[in-house]
Parts: sequence; structure tokens; C-alpha cells
Amino acid sequence: MIDVSKVVLAYSGGLDTSVIVRWLQETYQCEVVTFTADIGQGKEVEPARAKARALGVKEIYVEDLKEEFVRDYVFPMFRANTLYEGEYLLGTSIARPLIAKRLIEIANETNADAISHGSTGKGNDQVRFELGAYALKPDIQVIVPWREWDLTSRDALMAYCEKHDIPVDSKLGKKSPYSMDANLLHTSYEGDILEDPWAEPDEDMWLRSVSPESAPDTSTIIELTFSHGDIVAIDGKALSAAQVLDGLNRVGGENGVGRSDIVENRYVGMKARGCYDTPGGTIILRAHRAMESITLDREVMHLKDELMPRYASLIYNGYWWSPERTMLQTMIDQSQQFVNGVVRLKLYKGNITILGRKSDDSLFDENIATFEDDAGAFVPQDAAGFIKLNALRMRIAAGKGRGSA
Repeated sequence: MIDVSKVVLAYSGGLDTSVIVRWLQETYQCEVVTFTADIGQGKEVEPARAKARALGVKEIYVEDLKEEFVRDYVFPMFRANTLYEGEYLLGTSIARPLIAKRLIEIANETNADAISHGSTGKGNDQVRFELGAYALKPDIQVIVPWREWDLTSRDALMAYCEKHDIPVDSKLGKKSPYSMDANLLHTSYEGDILEDPWAEPDEDMWLRSVSPESAPDTSTIIELTFSHGDIVAIDGKALSAAQVLDGLNRVGGENGVGRSDIVENRYVGMKARGCYDTPGGTIILRAHRAMESITLDREVMHLKDELMPRYASLIYNGYWWSPERTMLQTMIDQSQQFVNGVVRLKLYKGNITILGRKSDDSLFDENIATFEDDAGAFVPQDAAGFIKLNALRMRIAAGKGRGSA
């Protein structure tokens, strides 16, 4: 067992982390500092302060990080049009580097020896938290109770609470059967019937969006203004980063946008099924690609698309604070210099339709693209030499009897 005098714990105020507070105090005979982040999970986080105080915690951090979360993590990720394995918008993954950063900052502020978290041994979050922590403070010690204790079930945790007089919210109504994570970008659902990939999720599972069938019979049209790859206004109204995402979550959820049901490959080696409610993020992705379609050079756009899967894997696997992610981010951000303008979209029963896009930095030239007389802007005869040069290697191979047919 390592020797520590003070530990900073990522604290939700729930059953698991409340048990962890007391377990750390008793097992390591150490002082515990709690850190609770409001990143838009949709529930009041301030009660965590009273719960921590009741457990004897003296240094308690409860912080509103919604703006920082969207501005410095979500928006940079969407500049890359990021999708993990072609489907997952990384709602849980992108929150972890921010929490890891604050854990380390608080450890420095309070002269703590270690940090701790409540992630289990099967999930990705343990990797994300700890890779981030070590990248930011190489000598930090990390205590992970789920890898040490013998409390392997909810009943065992409840018995521990009873034995150690830990107050728990055991009578607040029916508990969701799903393992859920929520922030301003998404709500995720795992476990229960979702562990069978053939089983259809219950409709009442979804908390952030209505079903497409229940969405309004009339469409909603919105205009999104971009500046350097980020949305800065909705329907002409300037908004902060968190306000943009909050507004798009609302309008997207009302129109049945943003549901996904996927089986993903976890970094720890297993396949896992997750359902994700990401209305605002789904809209941002579609709108951003539409804005890039007229403002990005072809080869820049294609190179970004080639790099995106690697960038997505870095975020999913917990390498946000790695030098390679930083390098890729620099390239991505440089490409966004001219991604400015307005995109008009229609939301209707789970669908997003691009109705128009315009930009003062557009590379779309109507004089060249037209099917009518282009007044010599494009010379069709030039295409003959272009085609022959590009066909040269295939013509040589075919002449040697090495054609692909």
C-alpha cells in the first residue's frame, strides 16, 4: 500500500464515491479532498458539498465547468468532424481530460499526494483519467478502489454504508436499470437489457430526445453562424459555446434528432453496447461538414478525413494530453481559418437536411461550376491531357498484359 496523506477524489455524491470517501479515510488514514464538476449533467451538483461535509471532508470543490468543457474540448473535437468507429460522438470520452486536468490542478493547490476516481476495472474511463493525470503530473499517485477492495456489488456497498453510517439516497424512487453518464454533449446508457445486442431499448430509456415518430409533424428550420470552425450564433443571435450546445440540444431533442445505438470496441479489449442521446452534437457535425464543403480546399478536406479516425481513437482511448493529439489539433485548427459563414438546416422527425450554406470565404465559383456558358472559365479540352497523364501507368501495365481485368 502506498503512503499518502491527502487524496483528491473525483466525487459525484452518489453511492460509489461516497463509499470511496470513507474507504480512503479508513484504508489509507488520509485526508480526502472532493472535486465535483458541473459539466451539464442535468442535475444539481451543489448537494455534493453537503454530502462531502457530512463525511468529514474539509476541502470541497464544486465547480461549474460547462463553458470550459464546450469551448476547450467539445468544439475543438468537432472541428475535426470526429466520430469513433464511424458512429460515436465521444460524449463521455471528451469530458474525461477536463476532469483529469482539474484533479491535478486541485492536487497541486492542496499539496495532495494522490488522486482517486470511481471508475471500474472493465471500463475505458479508468484509462482516460489516469493517462491524463500522468501526462500532466508524472509523479502523481493514483488510487483506484475498484481495483483494491472486495466490495463487488451494490448490496455490498449498501452494507458498507450501513456499517459506517454513510447517508445514501436509497428512497428517492425507482433507480434506473441502466448505467448512465450525462453531460452537456450527451447522455449515455449501458447495461441491463442493452447487454443483449439484439434487444431493442425501451422507449422510456431516452431522456434527452423524443422518438422520431413522436416528433412534431412540422419541420424546424435553423441558421447556424460559424467563425473559425465554431458555431457562434443560432438564428443570428450570438451565444457562448455552452449556450450554443444547450440550444441545439433542446431543438434537436424536440425533433427526435441524435439517437444512436452502437457496439463499440473498448480500449481494454472487449466489445460493449452503448446507446447515446446526442442531439446538439449531431447537428453540429452535419452543419460543420456543410460549412467546410464550400470553404476548405479539396486536399485539406481529404487529409482531415484521413486523420480523423486516428484523432478519434486518441480521444476515445484517453490520449487527449498526448503530444500526437496536440500536433493533430494544431493542424486541424489551422485548417479552420476560413471556415466562416452560415448554414441553414431543417430538422424533421429525426432527420437533418442541409438547405443552404454561404460564406464570404467560399471557394465555390458559380462561373466555373455552372452547366451553362462559363465564358471560358473552364476549358473542356484541357481534360484530355489530364486524363491521359493520369491513365499513363495503367496504359503501360495493360500493354504488358498486366491489366487489372
